[in-house]
Amino acid sequence: MESTLDVHPLPPAQLALRADCAFLAVHADDVLCLLPYLEEVHYAPSDWVMRQGDKARAMYFVGAGRLRLRRNSMDLGAIGAGEHVGELGLLTGRDRAASVQAEMDSVLWRLDYDHWQQMAATHPQATLRLTEALVGHLGGRLTDMTDRVDLLLKQRSVPRHSSVVVQLEGETRHVRTGLPLRALLPAQVDGWPVVAGLVDFKPVSLLTPLTSNATVAPLSLQHWEGRGIARHSIGLLLLEAAHAVAPELDVRMGQSIGFAQRVEVGVPPPEGLASLAQRLSAAMHALIAADAPFRVEWWTVEEAVSHLRDQGWGDAARLLRVHREAAVAMVSCGHVYAPCHGPMLPSTGTAVRWQFVAGPDGLLLYFDDERRPHLDPPRDNGAPNLGDTRMVHDHARWLSAMGVTSVGTFNELCISGQVAHLIRISEGFQEKRLGMVADAIARRDGVRVICVAGPSSSGKTTFIKRLTVQLQVDGLNPVGLSLDDYYVDREKTVRDAHGEYDFEALEALDLSHLQDHVGRLLRGEKVRTASYDFKQGKSHPEGGPELQLGANDLLIMEGIHGLNPRLLGDAVHGREVYRIFINPMTALPLDRLTRVNVSDLRLLRRIVRDRHQRGHSAAANIERWPSVRRGERSHIFRFLTHADVVFDSSLVYELSVLKVFAERYLLEVPCDHAAFTTAWRLRQLIDELVTIYPDHVPPTSMLREFIGGSGFEA
Repeated sequence: MESTLDVHPLPPAQLALRADCAFLAVHADDVLCLLPYLEEVHYAPSDWVMRQGDKARAMYFVGAGRLRLRRNSMDLGAIGAGEHVGELGLLTGRDRAASVQAEMDSVLWRLDYDHWQQMAATHPQATLRLTEALVGHLGGRLTDMTDRVDLLLKQRSVPRHSSVVVQLEGETRHVRTGLPLRALLPAQVDGWPVVAGLVDFKPVSLLTPLTSNATVAPLSLQHWEGRGIARHSIGLLLLEAAHAVAPELDVRMGQSIGFAQRVEVGVPPPEGLASLAQRLSAAMHALIAADAPFRVEWWTVEEAVSHLRDQGWGDAARLLRVHREAAVAMVSCGHVYAPCHGPMLPSTGTAVRWQFVAGPDGLLLYFDDERRPHLDPPRDNGAPNLGDTRMVHDHARWLSAMGVTSVGTFNELCISGQVAHLIRISEGFQEKRLGMVADAIARRDGVRVICVAGPSSSGKTTFIKRLTVQLQVDGLNPVGLSLDDYYVDREKTVRDAHGEYDFEALEALDLSHLQDHVGRLLRGEKVRTASYDFKQGKSHPEGGPELQLGANDLLIMEGIHGLNPRLLGDAVHGREVYRIFINPMTALPLDRLTRVNVSDLRLLRRIVRDRHQRGHSAAANIERWPSVRRGERSHIFRFLTHADVVFDSSLVYELSVLKVFAERYLLEVPCDHAAFTTAWRLRQLIDELVTIYPDHVPPTSMLREFIGGSGFEA
């Protein structure tokens, strides 16, 4: 029902003052006939004048103030004094097509259907002329809207066929042009919700209309790309909720930590983060209940830059400086607009399960995914223990001091000619931290073994070589012992749940033999180490080099199990082992919603290295990546609490260098290959960065491990 707040007969003085401002197209005598049938209504800011779908026959004339019109969460603009709204409801009895809300204290005059009928009986000619004026006004607005739509259509391609041919699960179907993809795809696949679709292997929203012949397929939460789409959509839902309940706060999506994502709040509110999390959760649930669509609109770059700056998204506005097209896609589920970096869920009501937690380090947004089929309550502190992450925080501080707060600001520095300076500072920061790690090892009495663990493409090989140099500066001599030489015979390797050899399991190593050799070496004995023939799948227990540790020697071992206490067992006492976890952990944001994922950074490192140096295709690496990630979660990340130090191997400039190689390698992925979906997304990612050629990269850089030309190569 529409509000009837503070209804008063219209004062004669106001009638005289307003008679000539509301109906400029109607004769003054007709206005005088209408005035006795109007009721004055007052609205405070945020009061609803009408809501979409209401059934009420009345229209309103604005005497003072301003009203905001919205349809399906889309802002239709504002109207002010001298304008009117709701005439279709009065004349036809149709449900309200839009919602109207007061933006400030407003004075309106309402004409309801009963008074309209009374006027028609008393002043039929004046009523007829007023009706003609209202219909004429509607016709003018319709013509204006048609002209604008026609202009937009002339700027875009118009479908050339009434139907298209679609291939779906091997079946050929003829469907009408413009049919939403959602109408063809199932709601679930193997029990997993379908969150997007693939059109010729490119990920798109389920709301995408089909306009050409294509192969289509569902994309569910079971696929890592589907999970990324769902999480990205929930992130925008969160920012929309923050705009509604705390517009004064600087809320943005932070780094991903696997099953959750940090939520950054610039200056925490006085009420505390726990209270803020509750308010944000309530607002998000309200948006989910409203089931508002995730709308994608095409804006000119200039329009988008202006709006983003007004919205306080300066980083996003800066990024558009290198945008190649004249238009940019913008996405919203309400009032907040973000640059669209990929498909979103069809609507807020389709958001998957999530949970907010306030911890000592800030807010965390937990997600449901394939590793957590039930959203279990997180640990009390709201976050996994990542060990000593001071380097990560220091890295963020010096980037901020350099003015590198986003990909957009990084691009600006590159364009202004500061590439060499950025590289020197970035490499210098890492070298200083390497020296600090070596000094910490040298200061700790009794360290005999260094274990270095990190996920694929984290830079372990170069890290160990550079750490060796720093340890030698401190008077220590690291001696390498390769865990790869202690694999059991292939036929003795344990198998995974699919019956395949699990070479990443701890049991794939001959632990008793390894521990015996380590124990003897630490006692000063001379030991003939093991070797492994990977081609034949055979172990040679005494086939390796002979080693003996001197007074200043210590063992340095690299492998995915380096953080696992079971690796060395009782062969080494606790304080004799120094465990290091290495991983790229700092990635720049594109804007408040979207940031570079360090997992994508590692995948691009691996693609470039393996294609550049080993002949392995990008497609093969992308297909293998989910299995690699599962092994890392099982054998590395779960033991992070045992790390003595966490080393951040990311370099702020590296994506711009990797782009030189990755662009072509990703283009080599066939467009009908299953890996094309990820290759396409990665191509869009690297396109956001200014290119830096590898000539600038020093020979000792960790990046050289992936692009070649390392000074440590023999």
